[in-house]
Amino acid sequence: MESQQQFEIETGAEAGAAEERAPDRRLHAAFAPADLAAIAALRAALRGALADWGAPELADTAELLATELVANALRHTSTGAVLDAVLGADLRLRVEVRDGDARLPRPRRATETETDGRGLALVAALADAWGVRLRSEGKTTWFEVVADRS
Repeated sequence: MESQQQFEIETGAEAGAAEERAPDRRLHAAFAPADLAAIAALRAALRGALADWGAPELADTAELLATELVANALRHTSTGAVLDAVLGADLRLRVEVRDGDARLPRPRRATETETDGRGLALVAALADAWGVRLRSEGKTTWFEVVADRS
């Protein structure tokens, strides 16, 4: 069955010229429970949005880490997931993945022969910041990466 993923992307133009600060740019997507096929569309949408927003250098890391968080939510919960990615005027990308399960993700050390178990280690190693926030119904796992324009 082919996934019919839809994404909402805001470029900031909708905010109007009256705003003095650079508007945030957003990507929003909801994933049905266990819809791992939708992750490919997420990678393409995130890469395209970052290119449109002028921060294509964040795409490789953002794709990898967003994929890990969404895949974890879809594999380890029965509630589906919601992703929100926001690129601020400071070129800090924050990606949040919400799910309805209050169990906290646990980083672990995968053995050499295991084919999974490395996702949170990748997030910890590649993100500028990351964490988990409990909500009244589930949790939000998030990361931030910052474009280096020096």
